[in-house]
Amino acid sequence: MSAPRIDLNSDVGESFGRWELGDDEQVLQVVTSANVACGFHAGDASTLRQCCETAARHGVVVGAQVGYRDLAGFGRRFVDYHPVELADEVIYQIGALEALARVAGTRVAYVKPHGALYNATVHHDVQARAVVAAVRAYDPSLPVLGLPGSRLLAVAEEAGLRTVREAFADRAYTPEGTLVARSEPGSVLTDAVAVAERVVRLVTDGTLVAIDGSSVRVEADSVCVHGDSPGAVAMAEAVRDGLAAEGVALGAFA
Repeated sequence: MSAPRIDLNSDVGESFGRWELGDDEQVLQVVTSANVACGFHAGDASTLRQCCETAARHGVVVGAQVGYRDLAGFGRRFVDYHPVELADEVIYQIGALEALARVAGTRVAYVKPHGALYNATVHHDVQARAVVAAVRAYDPSLPVLGLPGSRLLAVAEEAGLRTVREAFADRAYTPEGTLVARSEPGSVLTDAVAVAERVVRLVTDGTLVAIDGSSVRVEADSVCVHGDSPGAVAMAEAVRDGLAAEGVALGAFA
């Protein structure tokens, strides 16, 4: 019987010019997949190229983290797009990152929405279909990473795309298995030891403790540790070490 295996991903490439966010160099020495910003919610061209180079150097798979055109709001504000416009902007972002990744010696291997777009595609059928239409038009071999039970993954599966279920190491969950809004107290977890124990339980038992103390079942192929969370590197290392102690191997899904 093969040992359990899980992908560990993180959001990276979110600095902009002289404004720095996260420690991409250190995070990319721990994770197996990198959700690289595409310049719409965060990231400038040089930051993204350098991020792709770092990922390639450490053998980390690059994914396009597509979002709303909202630098000021960091892509965390809902935008009511026309679906064709949203699809075109997703294609634009994948293509831009693909060019930088190729120059850096790697490629875009999957797509994951960011922030408010990620949350919208959990229930917003029109926007979920726009994102899926964009991926299918650009390259139908690209997997789509998203929340289990979301409209995004359901529509992607209908369209014949490979779907990858994601859980969040450092975000609180509702009893329904969705993420607690960032505006709510306790929505972001910062204790590295507690987060590591939480991820080990998720991977080995398939459950998490929701914000109300109940147990919620969450099936995941990949676990996200946010690169902009406080102590992100220490948290990623604690998760990696906790999984290793339980005999769980880390490996990219793409």
